[in-house]
Amino acid sequence: MNTDARREDRTGYKTETGARSAVLVGVMLNGDPHFNVELQELEGLAKTLGIDISGIVTQSLSYEDNATCCGSGKVEEIRELVLDTGADLVIFNNTLSPSQIANLGNLLETEVLDRTNLILRIFSMHARTRESRIQVEYASLKYMLPRLVGLRRNLSRQAGTGGSMSNKGSGEMQIELDRRHIEKRMASLRRELEKISQSRETQTKKRESSQIPLVAMVGYTNAGKSTLMNSLIDWCGEEEEKHVFVKDMLFATLDTTVRKIRPEGSPPFLLSDTVGFISALPADLVEAFHSTLEEAVKADLLLEVVDAFDPDHAMQMEVTERTLRSLGAGSIPLIRVMNKVDLDPDRGEEIPYLSAGKIYLSARSGKGIGELISLIGEHLYGEISEVRLLIPYRDSAVEHQIQEWSEVLEETYEGDGMHLTVRIREKLLRAFAPYVTGVVS
Repeated sequence: MNTDARREDRTGYKTETGARSAVLVGVMLNGDPHFNVELQELEGLAKTLGIDISGIVTQSLSYEDNATCCGSGKVEEIRELVLDTGADLVIFNNTLSPSQIANLGNLLETEVLDRTNLILRIFSMHARTRESRIQVEYASLKYMLPRLVGLRRNLSRQAGTGGSMSNKGSGEMQIELDRRHIEKRMASLRRELEKISQSRETQTKKRESSQIPLVAMVGYTNAGKSTLMNSLIDWCGEEEEKHVFVKDMLFATLDTTVRKIRPEGSPPFLLSDTVGFISALPADLVEAFHSTLEEAVKADLLLEVVDAFDPDHAMQMEVTERTLRSLGAGSIPLIRVMNKVDLDPDRGEEIPYLSAGKIYLSARSGKGIGELISLIGEHLYGEISEVRLLIPYRDSAVEHQIQEWSEVLEETYEGDGMHLTVRIREKLLRAFAPYVTGVVS
């Protein structure tokens, strides 16, 4: 045994003494226009797990090969590359069937993963809360189950057609036991998720009763949602302890985080950071995180954070739009936040600016955060009006609320009460209509 053996983390990939190496394989079917982008994403996903890339093999087909996805000739090419580079892993960008994984493993004599399995392993590495860990485990078991069944059927054909366990080979018996264990564990996880969902529903009702609006950030993975949340927290003078985890990698954040944002001169709102989207994100993963993504469905306003410097950001916006529609959030008011504009040398000096219903800014530098907060306030509470108010001294509590919800321009104390000139959102002004004495032209 090699004395320089790797010590692996729970994903089995990122190590202290080195990293596993992989050959990436992409099969383009029917001239998929997003093929190159997805293949680049696959490389980013592999690097997120600390996997070195030994080579990339591509194939263009009208339809995939049922046995190997890419065909026997391409399998031999992949095998030669594995031998030449010493790679110990082959990762397909395509979703592979149970039989395809088994066939490829036998032919290539190495471990074979597909895109879904790779993403699941990243999710497993980055899940921090109890809910996200349960969601990832459930999705992983759901992915494994049909692959165990497919392998059991292959063994059954070799061992005969007898129906009793006594006629089955030891390998087949073990797979049958594994299948039962997985089904039992999945049932237990479903019950736990139902309890968490009930608790989340209670929290949602409590939040709705407080009448504080919810703003949910959505968008492609690594677009800068967490950085934007931290910038909004800083802009409003909140404690640094409220910051969320930020790292330049795909799916760095899986857990939904909610923070109360208190803009000066405006009422607070809740800001939610949700899991990022990605092209060809398997439906099972969206389903597994559906309860978490319900934050977007129940939001009063969505902030779609886009990496404007990414040349493929238009495609990423399409992916986000499709995912939102699938969640039932397609009709919720939305502000497109074009982030990372400071990285573009042609536009970096112009920020912030508005164009075609989008706001261009830099969450990293903080340029444009104030303008974004103003835009959020306009969507939630309407445009700003400048009015005069007269508050009797007996209603001092009203004056305190006005101080929190508006920008006070002038304040004097007369015999009949407090005279104020304020700038306030029109929807908020309705609560103080009895005290309005005039509108400043």
